[in-house]
Amino acid sequence: MSCLTTNLHITFKQPSNLLGKKMTDFNPHQEDNVYDSNNSGNLEFRDILEKNISRRSLIKKTASGAVALTVASSLAGCNDSEDDVAPPKAEEPAINPIAQPNELKFKAVDKNTLDMVSVPEGYDFKILHAVGDPLHPALPEWDENNIPAGVSYEMRVGDNHDGMTFFGLNSNTQKYDAKQSDQGLLVMNHEYLERQDLHPRGTAFNQNTITEDEVIREVNAHGVSIVHLHKNPKTQAITINKSSLFNRRITAATEIEYRGPVRGSTLIKTQFSPDGSKTRGTINNCGNGYTPWGTYLTTEENFDQYIARQKEGEKGDERDAFTEHALVRYKIRNGRAGYNWQSITNPTLIQDKTLFSRWNSIVSADKAENDFRNTANTFGWIVEIDPFTGEKPVKRTALGRFAHEDCRVSRAIPGQPLAFYMGDDSQGEYIYKFVSDSNWDPKDINGGYIAGDKYMNSGKLYVAQFNFDESTGKATGKWLELSMSNPNITAYDKYKFVDQADILVHARIAADAAGATKMDRPEWVAVNPNNGEIYVTLTNNSSRGTTHSIDAANPRQYSDDDDATKLLRGNINGHIIRFRENADDVKATEFVWDIFLFGAEADALSDVNLSGLTDNNDFSSPDGMWFDDRGVLWIQTDDGAYTDTTNCMMLAALPGSVGDGTVKTARAGTGTQKTPTGLTLDESKLRRFLTGPEGCEITGVTMTPDYKAMFINVQHPGNIWPNNQPAHLLTQGKGSTRPRSATVVITRKDGGVIAGEALETAKA
Repeated sequence: MSCLTTNLHITFKQPSNLLGKKMTDFNPHQEDNVYDSNNSGNLEFRDILEKNISRRSLIKKTASGAVALTVASSLAGCNDSEDDVAPPKAEEPAINPIAQPNELKFKAVDKNTLDMVSVPEGYDFKILHAVGDPLHPALPEWDENNIPAGVSYEMRVGDNHDGMTFFGLNSNTQKYDAKQSDQGLLVMNHEYLERQDLHPRGTAFNQNTITEDEVIREVNAHGVSIVHLHKNPKTQAITINKSSLFNRRITAATEIEYRGPVRGSTLIKTQFSPDGSKTRGTINNCGNGYTPWGTYLTTEENFDQYIARQKEGEKGDERDAFTEHALVRYKIRNGRAGYNWQSITNPTLIQDKTLFSRWNSIVSADKAENDFRNTANTFGWIVEIDPFTGEKPVKRTALGRFAHEDCRVSRAIPGQPLAFYMGDDSQGEYIYKFVSDSNWDPKDINGGYIAGDKYMNSGKLYVAQFNFDESTGKATGKWLELSMSNPNITAYDKYKFVDQADILVHARIAADAAGATKMDRPEWVAVNPNNGEIYVTLTNNSSRGTTHSIDAANPRQYSDDDDATKLLRGNINGHIIRFRENADDVKATEFVWDIFLFGAEADALSDVNLSGLTDNNDFSSPDGMWFDDRGVLWIQTDDGAYTDTTNCMMLAALPGSVGDGTVKTARAGTGTQKTPTGLTLDESKLRRFLTGPEGCEITGVTMTPDYKAMFINVQHPGNIWPNNQPAHLLTQGKGSTRPRSATVVITRKDGGVIAGEALETAKA
């Protein structure tokens, strides 16, 4: 295999060393998920998702010469390194890896609060990379005593690892290959920042005195990493090819193109792009998705946290009533300072002042083309990234704008449209789907953005309304179209829509008008490959039963201590809802549904623990979720309600189908609520696969196609993980007193198929 011969020149003034060692947990992503901006008055429920590698330079040399980071590259025939020699061709597996296990045989991991990753007996794990680790051989390893300059994060792993996908790489064509396991590209989100762990001054960091270098580091630590991996087919060991041309970063500064109905709209015009054709950056990238043609979908979630609306002297930042309603509905409240990136008014490291000024959304000019009043509208989109080329990403505007948590595509069936299912992660928000006008054609595999244009630029956007008839026990739902043909949208009195672009930019408001069902924080989405059913995690909702009324789709209100005489705190532990399109047709406008699993403590009252969870499979606040191609469902948690007993975790499940259970009665404050539930799963169908270290969220899950290497992310760990782990578990980096988010690779000690023990037992 070829490698890249590179001359990488870096000159910068190194920031000061670490000033303090005490760590505090800074989790800005939690700021607004509990904030309810949905005052629509909608009923909650009850009444009614050829190789063209072009290497970008990193941030270029400025006029002052203070920072220079450039790349001059040429290909040469050589091995990458002794450690990165291309492995031999994989042997045929001893068992059929695509067969779904009929039961789970690994030993369930016990609940625990240990400061480590715990995996089942017979499994191993290793840390692949952590925040700040280099993706180019010319960059030094991350070292907390010599924190890298912000500019270098253009080729370093970003912060707070989240959703991710493994794309197999064909060594001959250098293109996407869904069957290739021994070589591939791991594409991963970086959601937000642990600011006091990221910067040289550590706990002394103060947002009000943020420096230019710190802003550059923060901007570059957001976004997406693309990392070229090799897997040894015998040992399953994973190595990073740091010399690969495929390695790159997409950050909060990367130029991104708009495509779809909103391109050119007045609503997205800015000083950076007066014609509304492009923007800069992607932020708060949480969940993810992937397309059948081999591209990555990253989602922009809580973007409101970054945008300032400070008052400008006595003038303020007043807008017309409709615009103000829209800004508040998207949580862009007046007086907000965001991350304070806009405070850098006289930069010396970066010549382009708009890198900083664009975060201030006040009206400061005569028209939108001359300021950044529309900054908020440039975020909240699905972003398509082709990991196999150096082409700039694309924001797919036809899929609507909201706090996208995840985006999953329906089964790709030739001759049928594709549906994209999405959740809006905030209390009282909605579940959406987009249905393509074009029917799937397998010839579009490796079609890149041309295929994306075909399937994601033209179609219909819908929002979900859930219904339940207690007298019959029938649970049905409707997809409400978000378009100017919907009279409820055109007649809405809180906002006046002018065209489809307006509806897409303000999809939340259109969903309000349409009459969608408010849900308990819709997060990740998963599509069952065996029957096409759609699963959505509803993480929790402290407002359920108070400002958000009880309904069958969101049926529980209870206290954490199972004592109804104490303060009721809503849906504390969350649940997973699932639905099936009528006639299994993604174009259908009606569906049936039930609640697959209720999060709960094992010892909770039976009308709270409706799924009959035990000590080996109880959980709280389901968040990340993914079906592998066998039909094994992986469920991850981001919890604060059960962390006195156990750290966050990941479980494996073997689900049935919608309607396989019964109607049960849930605790709903001082009353009850009937709700359709899935079949109770015993421990052979649902059990805990791992727990993470103290203080973390377990998020992001993907596997190599042979199911022999699994990747998960440990986000915002506490203490000093992973550097408190044995040295043999670390792949790079120096010892640290700072906690760092990291990617973990899990394999079986015998090199076998993950969760494949039942298959092997049957074979024996």
